[in-house]
Amino acid sequence: MSLFSVLSIGASGMAAQRTRAEMLTENLANAETTRTPEGGPYRRKDVVFETTDVASPFSSIFGAQMDAPGGVAVSQIITDMRDPEMRYLPGHPDANADGYVAFPRVNPAEDMVDLMGASRSYEANVAAISSVKDMIQRSFDLFR
Repeated sequence: MSLFSVLSIGASGMAAQRTRAEMLTENLANAETTRTPEGGPYRRKDVVFETTDVASPFSSIFGAQMDAPGGVAVSQIITDMRDPEMRYLPGHPDANADGYVAFPRVNPAEDMVDLMGASRSYEANVAAISSVKDMIQRSFDLFR
């Protein structure tokens, strides 16, 4: 595995964690949204990751011969289709005939913890890329 493929793996991890953070912030922003253009309350979205090959022109032949590690990519974004949480709020404009309002199944505490995890994973990928960059710079310095 070359250092350039490590850069590609780190970049794929950063992109995947960015997408995860975007979905988590969307969930948090819509935690109290009871009406959407599609009708009904907002539906929580979750990101699913998958292992993927990284594009590195220097190691394509070498990686084909060995089990080279891959990067990560977003395979799909899942929308939560469970029944919404019903709260008794008879004065709410979206209340049904019985006075219940359908709210999204979003747990802000859980999403904040997941958002911190996505942030830490992003930072770990940045640190890995910085380390590889330093290794490449040191190898250039050795050849001077």
